[in-house]
Amino acid sequence: MSNTSSASPQVMKAWVYNSTSGGIEKNIRLVEDASLPFHSPLPKDSVIVKVHYSSLNPADYKFPELGLPIRALIPTPATPGMDFSGVVTQTGDAVTAFHVGDKVFGRIPPNRFGSLGEYVRTQLDGCAVVPEGVSLEDASCIGTAAQTAYQCIVPNVKEGDKVFINGGSGGTGTFGIQIAKALGCHVTTSCSEKNAELCRSLGADEVIDYTKENVSEALKAKGQVYQLVVDNVGTPSDLHKAADHFLLPRGKFVQIGAGFSVSNIKDIVARQFLPSFLGGGKRKWEYLITNNKHEDLEQIAKWMKEGKVKAVIDEVFQYEDVPKAIEKLRKGRTRGKIVIKNSA
Repeated sequence: MSNTSSASPQVMKAWVYNSTSGGIEKNIRLVEDASLPFHSPLPKDSVIVKVHYSSLNPADYKFPELGLPIRALIPTPATPGMDFSGVVTQTGDAVTAFHVGDKVFGRIPPNRFGSLGEYVRTQLDGCAVVPEGVSLEDASCIGTAAQTAYQCIVPNVKEGDKVFINGGSGGTGTFGIQIAKALGCHVTTSCSEKNAELCRSLGADEVIDYTKENVSEALKAKGQVYQLVVDNVGTPSDLHKAADHFLLPRGKFVQIGAGFSVSNIKDIVARQFLPSFLGGGKRKWEYLITNNKHEDLEQIAKWMKEGKVKAVIDEVFQYEDVPKAIEKLRKGRTRGKIVIKNSA
């Protein structure tokens, strides 16, 4: 029999959508009687969390807006959101790492029951305990952006390596700068002039202002010195080809950010499949898909407790203002993360 702090609710509050026509923020609505992401009996490996904070990621609106291909995987009505922090209310019989009342944070993959609902169902790989001294607000930012940055950087560098992070002021970029510095790397990043001081304050050693310089040319001028490129943006389109001149022969180009337009998709396909003799780049290229890993979440939280990594929060929105938060995220000018306060 699963552990629980009180009788299980029958329904929950949640932001749901049935359509994304004209943008998900124009269709999403707050309801009091949404279906729960769990049932009785609870699966043995499940953890139920009452969400206190969630943070938004571009995928929260981009995936639903892909239309019919996604509807087969995520039928509507559906609730968006991946990142969460909150308190454990119930655990399955096989769960030993978490107990009712624990403060936890994490990430759930895109599904019908996202973190903009009152409860989420997760498992060990997508959840970790919030360390003492770290707020639930800050912890809610870790799940996708920090874990993605971690998985791009940690397996690919060692102390002393040079890293270039394309797009340093967004959610993944702000975490990426700090993670690379925690590993002892030299970090170059790109951002606009207004965000340069933020990136430097996070540890960036060099900043390229993409509004004033051609990023590819600025990097080529430095020579083959970088071990790793993390591309959070997808532009300029020639960045991977140009990496022949600034990425070490043994180096790696990791792509995580790009638009979903036809030209963006063509660029990604070219980076992956176009051989160098037809104009493609020579350096190793990877499109990283984030995988939940309990150990990764724990390490990031440990760094946060130690002060080596912090959450950069652009704005905290009240739960009733989710459409406004998505609208702001869509503009693509966010410094760090947008957080939703789901409950007290």
